[in-house]
Amino acid sequence: MSRVGKKPIVVPAGVTITVGKDNIVTVKGAKGELKQAVDRDIVVEVKDGIVNIGRPTDQIRHRALHGLYRALIANLVKGVTEGYKKDLELVGVGYKAANQGNTLDLSLGYSHNIIIEIPSELKVTTLTEKGQNPKIFLEGIDKQLLGQVAAKIRGLRKPEPYKGKGVKYSGEFIRRKAGKSAGK
Repeated sequence: MSRVGKKPIVVPAGVTITVGKDNIVTVKGAKGELKQAVDRDIVVEVKDGIVNIGRPTDQIRHRALHGLYRALIANLVKGVTEGYKKDLELVGVGYKAANQGNTLDLSLGYSHNIIIEIPSELKVTTLTEKGQNPKIFLEGIDKQLLGQVAAKIRGLRKPEPYKGKGVKYSGEFIRRKAGKSAGK
């Protein structure tokens, strides 16, 4: 039995979970509504404020999907109650970040600024303080979308191992290399 899959999901107060036709799970909460399509073989039961995920057989495919869908539904429940946050940091001389609404304007050392349109489901804010690296804060209820957008922003200028310059997650550790050593 899947260790993750057999764990029940406790539904907090103010959250409603419904399983519609075609096995689509809808989670409504204080922050919004999220949907997740579940494989037709996986059984989702909602009883007395507890969600249980079941599988028909012990095939490798069913075992893999069992834990996956339990984790995805748990992420939906956490998203509509608390929400998710990702913080990014720009490390490098002249790197800047600014936003107007959901449009993010990045200056990352290229010959031109990079302008990214952030999806309307997410909220973006930027912070530039003197003596500190510019920061980008992303907030939203959809964990998958939030992670995808944060990874896309980070991918524009990944941190390099020699000086550590680039876009990195706050708290991310960058392994550094020694570089060339001078001759005698």
